[in-house]
Amino acid sequence: MAMALDTTIEQTALVQAATSESRVARYTLITISLVFLALILALPLAAVFHEAFRKGTAAFTSALQDPETLSAIKLTLIVAGIAVPLNLVFGVAAAWAIAKFEFRGKAFLTTLIDLPFSVSPVISGLVFVILFGSQSLLGPVLKSYGIQILFAVPGLVLATVFVTFPFVARELIPLMQEQGTADEEAALSLGASGWQTFWHVTLPNIKWGLLYGVLLCNARAMGEFGAVSVVSGHIRGETNTMPLQVEILYNEYNFVAAFAVATLLALLALVTLVLKTLLEIKFSDEIAASRRH
Repeated sequence: MAMALDTTIEQTALVQAATSESRVARYTLITISLVFLALILALPLAAVFHEAFRKGTAAFTSALQDPETLSAIKLTLIVAGIAVPLNLVFGVAAAWAIAKFEFRGKAFLTTLIDLPFSVSPVISGLVFVILFGSQSLLGPVLKSYGIQILFAVPGLVLATVFVTFPFVARELIPLMQEQGTADEEAALSLGASGWQTFWHVTLPNIKWGLLYGVLLCNARAMGEFGAVSVVSGHIRGETNTMPLQVEILYNEYNFVAAFAVATLLALLALVTLVLKTLLEIKFSDEIAASRRH
C-alpha cells in the first residue's frame, strides 16, 4: 500500500512538473499572446471604426444612406437569407447521413463537403462562369427561357452556397458521430418513424451545434468576396454586395463611405462571436452533456 501511494505521489509530481512553468515563462507567453492579438485583431478593427467616424457621425450616417450602399446591404441580406437556409438543410442532411448510416461513397461525400475549403473562392466563381456563361452549353439554353444566372441574384446565391455549405455539416458531423446511434435505435424500436425520430430525438441533440454552424455560415455568406466578385459583374446598385461595395468605394478614394460599410461587416463578426460566447456560457452544461451523451 505504501509503495503504491509513493508511486502515485511521484507520478503526480512528475505531471505537475511537466505541466507547470515558472512565473516568468507564464507572463512572457501571456504577453506575447496579448501583443499578437492586439496587432492582428484589435488594431485593425479599431482602425476601421476610426476611419469610418473620422469626419463625424453625420458623414458616417450619410454614407450608409447612399442608394447604392442601401442596395448592397439589401442584396447581401437577400443572398444570405437564401443561402443560409439551403446550407442548413443540406448540412443537417449530410451530417445525418454520414454520422448515422453506413453506405458506399461515404468517404467521397465527406471529401466533397471539404472541397470549398481547398478551392480558392475565385476559382469557385469561375466554375459558375464556365457553366452558365454565354459561351457555355447551359448559358444559351437558359437565356432562351429568360433565365439569367450570371450577373444576377441566382449567380450570387449559387456562389455563396458553394463556398459556405461546409460550415453547418462540419459542425454537426463530429457531434453526431460522438453521440452515436443509440437514441435513434431506441426510438425506432419503440415504433417511431424516421421523421419522428429525426424531429424528436436527433434534432434536439444537435440544436446547439446546429446554431453554431448557422452563425458561422451566415457570417461567411455576408462577408464573401472572391466568388461573388467573379459572378456579380459589379453592376452598381444591382449586383454589388457589401464587400464589393467596400472595394468600389475604396477604389474611388471615398474612404469614409468604404469604412462605414466595412463597420457593418465588422459588427456582424463581433455579434457572431458574442452570440456564440453567450450561448456557450448560458448553455455550457447542456452542451457538455449533449456531447458526452
